[in-house]
Formats: sequence, C-alpha cells, structure tokens
Amino acid sequence: MNAITATLREAAPFEAAAALQRATQSVGGILLGKDEAVRLSCACLVAGGHLLIEDLPGMGKTVLAQALARVAGLQFNRVQFTSDMLPGDLTGAAVFSREREEFVFHPGPVFAQVLLADEINRASPKTQSALLEAMEERQVTNDGVSRPLPKPFFVIATQNPVDQSSTNPLPEAQLDRFLMRLSLGYPDMAAELEILRGEDRRTLLKRVEPALNADLLAELQGQARAVHAAEPLLAYVRALAEHTRHGAGLVYGLSPRGAQALLAAARAWALLDGRDHVLPGDVQAVFPAVAGHRLGLGDVREAAQAAHELLVAVPMP
Repeated sequence: MNAITATLREAAPFEAAAALQRATQSVGGILLGKDEAVRLSCACLVAGGHLLIEDLPGMGKTVLAQALARVAGLQFNRVQFTSDMLPGDLTGAAVFSREREEFVFHPGPVFAQVLLADEINRASPKTQSALLEAMEERQVTNDGVSRPLPKPFFVIATQNPVDQSSTNPLPEAQLDRFLMRLSLGYPDMAAELEILRGEDRRTLLKRVEPALNADLLAELQGQARAVHAAEPLLAYVRALAEHTRHGAGLVYGLSPRGAQALLAAARAWALLDGRDHVLPGDVQAVFPAVAGHRLGLGDVREAAQAAHELLVAVPMP
C-alpha cells in the first residue's frame, strides 16, 4: 500500500463523519423541531436497519423519508401501498417474451437502494409479507430464482395508526424486521410558526443536496459495527432483555435478535456523537424506538412510556 493510498484510508473516517453531520443537519432543516426523530432515523440508516414511521396523516412521515433518501444520495423508489396492490407489483414478475420465447423477469420497485413503502399498512397482509424476504435476506425469489437487491438496501415504511379505516396491522414477524419504529408528533409552536412562514416542505426537498453516497455510507456502517461495547455494557443490554422476558409482566420479551438490534442501534447512536465506545445513555436513547414494537407495547407514545418504566427498573452499570 503506497503513501497516497494510506493517507486516503486514514482520511476516510473523517470524511464520512463530516458527511454524516451534514446529512443530519440537512434533514433537520427540512423537518423542523424534530431533532430526536431525525437523529434516530440517521442512526437507523447507519446501523444498516429498516425504519418504520407511524403517525397520523400530514405529520411529515413521507417528507422525512424522502429527505433521508435524498441526503443519502442513493437510488430511490417510492411505492404507495393500497388495498388492491399485489405482491408482484412490489417485487416484480416474469413476463413471457415473444422475441426470446421465454419468460423474462421484470424487476419491481423493490429493486432500489432506498425503498419508501408509503402507508404500508393499507396493503393486504399477503402484499405486506412480500417484503419479508427482501428486508431480511436482501433478495427476492421468483419462480425459484433468487435475485439480490442493490447494496445498500434500506426500507423506510410509513403507516397510519391501526385504528384508522382501511388499515391492516403488520404481523409481528414483519415488525421485527424493522430496526426502529418512531413517531413524529405535532410540532411545537415555534417550529409550526416557522413552517407556516416558510416554503412548502416538498419544495425545500427539491433543493436538498446529497451529503452521502453508497461508499461513504458503507464506511459509516463499518465504523458503527466497530464501535466498542465493553463487557459491563453488554451485561446491561442482557439485563434489559432479561427483564422484559421475566420481570415486566409482558406477554413476550425481547428476543436475542432484538437484543442484537438494540446494541447495533446504540453503536450507531454513539457514532453520531463522535464516540468510538457505547455508553449506557446510548442504549437508553434508542431503547424505546428499538424495543417498543417488538414487545407489543401499543402505539409509539404508549411504548415510549412503557419503555421508560422498563429502563427505570434495570440499574445502569
């Protein structure tokens, strides 16, 4: 390895960190007054997970998803889920070609680096399940042939509250595929006044410049995986998981995969703070978003309160 290559490799972490900071600031400039939701969304992206945004219509769910896709500088497809949507409308289908005298696979919109699944819970359970393999295995199988999805592959799904008409609750197996679930909520007075004074958020979206690309994102994801978690920190994550299983009176607790997800999200949160090690506060910061939908704690707001009670019950190291 020559000196120039070594210098470039040494500079890569700093370039990626600066790009991540620009990306977070850029998204925060579009979604005013929602700094925590923006940070959680960016942490989810850096951790290599998928994001579920649950809230009432008109709260900025789609704007947040589109802003994330734009600043990430990745190939982007948006799919509006409806009750009559079929799995093939998402994954693609084989169509007979007269010229070639054979069936030719036509990829669906899921073949993108960022997929916005808008109002995912308005589709039928069969169509919702078409995303399971894509989200977990990063591939789509059609007629016995598995086709890899682009790298990176990041699903941002939005959903309306399940008590609204024409919605179908996501099954637990699919909820578990999402690293985080979060809600935006109403903006505070200052943020809403700024929104009313300024331009439409969708107009501002068109001006968002990419701060990342596939290579920088891969660098950041590698850095996140390398963030150090000391043994006491691992014991704390294990204690939280154990408490949800036996000490909290829940129907079911956090699975080993859920505990791994919690640690991965905490590592990404630490990286956002510019640290190379995880603190207990990082675990606490991401716990409601990571654990709430896995523990059946209700909607996002109910889950946040229940998660706080779980955190209080387990001593920090």
